[in-house]
Amino acid sequence: MGRLEGQRAFLTAAGAGIGRATAIAMAKAGAHVIATDIQASSLEDLKDHGIAETKRLDVRDALAVNAIARDLDAIDILFNGAGFVHAGTILETSEKDWDFSFDLNVASMHRTISAFLPGMIDGPGGAIINVASVAGMKGIVNRYAYGATKAAVIGLTKSVAADFVGKGIRCNAICPGTVDTPSLGERISEQAQASSQTTDAVRAAFVGRQPMGRLGTADEVAAMAVYLATDDAQFITGAALPIDGGMTI
Repeated sequence: MGRLEGQRAFLTAAGAGIGRATAIAMAKAGAHVIATDIQASSLEDLKDHGIAETKRLDVRDALAVNAIARDLDAIDILFNGAGFVHAGTILETSEKDWDFSFDLNVASMHRTISAFLPGMIDGPGGAIINVASVAGMKGIVNRYAYGATKAAVIGLTKSVAADFVGKGIRCNAICPGTVDTPSLGERISEQAQASSQTTDAVRAAFVGRQPMGRLGTADEVAAMAVYLATDDAQFITGAALPIDGGMTI
């Protein structure tokens, strides 16, 4: 039997990157995975990887989040992976940028946890796993709004963990460093165009800030998420766990 056999896992932003890798890893571990993403087309081939269900979901839509939670059976694992990396200092961050970043990166987790937590409490409990960032643990240059949102995710995680530790709920945050995902590739291309650098030069700069001298992989982050969902992590809650190649040393 797999480490997550008999568990029902609900994931957001499962169409690409860390979310996709986590959905596949949890399915391989035996979980019944419900994978969601705002881009329905990104989910089309996931059933080839053992994913039980795929659904389109805009996590910024509270009505849609509540409806999908109401229509599903209770879940055991909630993985919150939706997010956006805004680049810029405070002087380059508009009210619109700030509001969008907090709505997608933080309020979306408030919505999903609020919707699914009652069912988890009524059942045998469960694990909530939020994707934060190393940017929520230390200052990262040019990541003002992003860092603020990810610090908020860590605070949200600890609050949920403290409030429901006695009800069988564990809530933890994963804090990745720079991970080689399609999203990073898009940011590298955008930064290269804006700065008249080559994409290789920009990528090298991202690698250069990693003490290990390489980028992380989505599969490495997914492995941590699977661990946090298993009984092996029963004594871990309220933690902000870095997986960052040494950035927070």
